[in-house]
Amino acid sequence: MNALGISGSPRKGGNTETLLDAFLAGAEEAGAETRKVILRDLEFTSCKGCNACHKTGKCVLTDDITPLFDEILEADIVALASPIYSMGITAELKAFIDRGQVYWARKFILKDLYFEYDHIKRHKGFFISTAGQNWDHVFDGAYPVITAFFNDIGFEYTDNIIANNMDEYKGIKGHPTALEEAKKRGRKAVGELQSMSAKTEGE
Repeated sequence: MNALGISGSPRKGGNTETLLDAFLAGAEEAGAETRKVILRDLEFTSCKGCNACHKTGKCVLTDDITPLFDEILEADIVALASPIYSMGITAELKAFIDRGQVYWARKFILKDLYFEYDHIKRHKGFFISTAGQNWDHVFDGAYPVITAFFNDIGFEYTDNIIANNMDEYKGIKGHPTALEEAKKRGRKAVGELQSMSAKTEGE
């Protein structure tokens, strides 16, 4: 079992990336192999909007993002991480998600990509985020984009691991529960998938 974390933060070691690290640490404690990909370190181009994938089912661009999508489709757990910038996800994560248009095209235009319900239930997607403000709605603008991404690649959008009010807490390390909660969620995600596998093997 493997868990892949994708950090869309432009800031090294920031609040959101630290929260992602805690989630991955929990998954690893539960027995998963983990890997973190940092989008700011990759060389890739934004979607050109050419719609070539609507006809061919393939993206015309080939760069560091190309093998990452292959890795995502082989993962059991994927965690997308982004702080809230201007009430939404970062430019880095949005550009990455836009490159997934090829999977939308294959599902809804070419109709040559389909995920069975059992497949979706066994592939868990998480959104990890932090925000400076204490508003309850500060994350709302990010959820539709994350939903679309996980739907296109055949993952169940399982949960959000979020922490707001970073300004008051002086960062994620000042939050009383967020890091430990993220570790628990990582362990729980792996445990649930292990239980599913054990049940299937016992049938």
